[in-house]
This record gives sequence, structure tokens and C-alpha cells, in this order.
Amino acid sequence: MATCRLQATSVLLQTLPGVDTVGAARLLVEIGCDMSVFGSPDRLASWVGICPGNNESAGKRKSARVRKGNPYVRRLLGEFAHAASRTKSAFHAKFQSLIVRRGHKRAIVALAHKRLRPLFFMLKRGDYSRDSATNYEQLCVQRNASRWIKALARFGFIPAAA
Repeated sequence: MATCRLQATSVLLQTLPGVDTVGAARLLVEIGCDMSVFGSPDRLASWVGICPGNNESAGKRKSARVRKGNPYVRRLLGEFAHAASRTKSAFHAKFQSLIVRRGHKRAIVALAHKRLRPLFFMLKRGDYSRDSATNYEQLCVQRNASRWIKALARFGFIPAAA
């Protein structure tokens, strides 16, 4: 059984766009840190009940609802998906492409399902989230560079500008 450091794992989950401190803690309470229990992201999605059903017969596609599963995790993933749809990330672009074809609620469910796979591998590997659309390190430096330079000048590490 893998050891789980809850505080480090909570910080790890917060690297995903749309996940805050309380949401990460609530998610860890429900699913835990050990992903070997589920085996694959598909099994986790099935346990959560966020994977869509497939009801097709004779070439006709009928209404397919999401399955019953853990309602608490499903609700959390919906909140995370809604928050991520408002960020500058790859999830925002995916949400925008889905909302046109499927509508708001179905796009949120699809985005919640899409967010589960990186979440599974983050917890399994212990690695932080990397977004292909946004360079968060560069954004952090742009946001904080002036404050860092002022602090370095104040403590005498660089000469102060006149």
C-alpha cells in the first residue's frame, strides 16, 4: 500500500485549474490518495458515475444518462469543471467547443469526465499538473517580478533605482 501525505497531495491537486484548498481536501476524503485501488482512470470514472452510458440499437442512438455513482465526487468534479471552464487553460477551449454542440450542462459533465484522467495520473505518479495551453511559471514571473525586484533592492541584494 502506498503511503499518502495528505497535505502534499492536497497541494498537488491544487495545481489543476479550478481546484481550491477545500475542494482538494474534500476530494481526498472521498477517493483517497492510493489510485491502485481503482487500477485505471476508466474504473475510477465508472465508480464516480461520471462516464456516460451508451444506448444504441439498430443504428439509432437513444438517450444515455450518466450512471449512478458517488454523488459527492461527481458534484465536486462538476464544480471543478465549471471553475476550469472560466480559466485560461486547455479545459476552457474544450468547454467552448462542447457548449456549442451539446449545451451547458452536458458540456460540464463531459469536462468533468475529461478532468478525471489527469487527476488520476497526478495522484498515481505524484506529479503536478501541466497545461499544454498555458505556461503558469511564466505567468507567475510576470505577475510577481516587480515585487521581487523591490524586495531584493530593499534588502540590499541589488542597488536601488534612483
